[in-house]
Amino acid sequence: MSQTRPLGAQISHMLKDRGVDVIFGIPGVHNQEMYRGIEEAGITHVLARHEQGAGFMADGYARATGKPGVAYVITGPGLCNIMTPMGQAYSDSVPMLVISSCLDETAATKGQLHQMKDQRAAAETVCDWSEEARTAEAAYALIDRALMEFEAKRPRPKHIQVPIGVLQATAPEYASEAETEPYRTKGDAAAEVVMAHLQDAQSPLFVFGGGVQTGLAPAVAEAAGAATFTTFAARGLMVGHSLNFGASLARPSSAEVLAQADVVIAIGTELAEVDLWRKDLGHNGTLIRIDIDPVVLSDNQRADICIQARADDVLTSLVDMLEGHTPKTRWNAKDIAAQRAYWRAEVDAERPGLIPVCDSLRDAVPTDTMIYSDMTQLAYTAKEVWDMDGPGHWHHPTGFGTLGYATPAAIGGAVARKGKPTMAIIGDYGFHYTMQELGVAVELSLPIPIILWDNGKLGEIEDSMIRAQIAPNAVIAHNPDFCKLAEAFGAYAAAPKSLTEMQEAVRAAFNADGPTLIYLTPDISTPD
Repeated sequence: MSQTRPLGAQISHMLKDRGVDVIFGIPGVHNQEMYRGIEEAGITHVLARHEQGAGFMADGYARATGKPGVAYVITGPGLCNIMTPMGQAYSDSVPMLVISSCLDETAATKGQLHQMKDQRAAAETVCDWSEEARTAEAAYALIDRALMEFEAKRPRPKHIQVPIGVLQATAPEYASEAETEPYRTKGDAAAEVVMAHLQDAQSPLFVFGGGVQTGLAPAVAEAAGAATFTTFAARGLMVGHSLNFGASLARPSSAEVLAQADVVIAIGTELAEVDLWRKDLGHNGTLIRIDIDPVVLSDNQRADICIQARADDVLTSLVDMLEGHTPKTRWNAKDIAAQRAYWRAEVDAERPGLIPVCDSLRDAVPTDTMIYSDMTQLAYTAKEVWDMDGPGHWHHPTGFGTLGYATPAAIGGAVARKGKPTMAIIGDYGFHYTMQELGVAVELSLPIPIILWDNGKLGEIEDSMIRAQIAPNAVIAHNPDFCKLAEAFGAYAAAPKSLTEMQEAVRAAFNADGPTLIYLTPDISTPD
């Protein structure tokens, strides 16, 4: 027998029916109807301290699970506050569903609480689409559309707003979820095109991006005798592959390496500015692009062959087609190892003292740790030199490049992965943006080590100003005593003076009954 409820309650019940277990958000007078059904539906709600934090938590949850992160926010300022996380999720292809209330009408009445000129249009600037549901049926249809598109298209955030009066009104029950087959593309046809070019290739090269989720990539590269690069988003994908150049596409001389390939297959990657930091890939041979997003395929990378397909479907087909293939590769593992060592030396010269910190930190982190990093020099270094044990375990606000991401995103990841290790790496300035979310980690007793790198300034911006021959200006701000601040929230804190002490603090933090802020300064890289 169907059950009628206010639409606000029905939405939570529908989300639970569709597999949503956690919602991040903040209740207010304009969206309280959405909170009527959360507990009854059996959904866990995580109360953020700011809507920006709620959005980053939903992002972190989505990256950890592959499921959409869902957030409830209020009209007006609540929606504005979550727009930065929506922009980050859009840039990094993260499935996020933001549901907000909205005023019943705005044209004839002015001066209302939380009023915006056009809330829906504002949200649309940072997400895939933003729609208003003026009936219960429309709300149900838009929720199902969003969930379907997360599977069938490049996953990007969606926003649905519902007028307050519609949320309050009694609504019929939503339809049960229909059983559907998992979304697939024609991987066989795409793989045949790739295979035709691999048959006679003597220096094939794959560039794997974050759109590759399957663990088949190493087997494909090995069978093809191909060298590989990964983007930052795909780090850890090529464990054990001796012909892997690593996540070094942003090194200028990587273009010289790519120029040696007679065929380059870029799969599941935008090859964006933040991947390359140059206008084009630098290839001379045939470039084949494979991506689910046609916009990516129509960019200015001069691809010879563009194939719209899901990366994993193509790799699944290629594994079978490559069986029995005898590669004619010219790539040499020793040469590749030497090239990687050269790039590591470049990183060390550019950011002296940071590699030893990264190496020591890596040695102290348990296997299967999921790491969320922020816009800070320690993370920039780690992304180039820290070899991951597996894919999908390092998340960084790469495209939009927002500060304050790491702490709340790690909270979302820890909520998603109960009992599994999660860590945040953040800079002193970025920590200011979302420091209040430390209270959420304490409230939930999450054992997250938060590595806070304090160089006393906006170091990356200062370096950039100096390179541009600008006298450094506005790059130093007064910081609090971060350890005392953490303790005031009820968190643990440590300020190790050596790399050995840092490792001990990190290991203890993973076994604590709450978050631990681990305060590091550049002095930590001085030998014990």
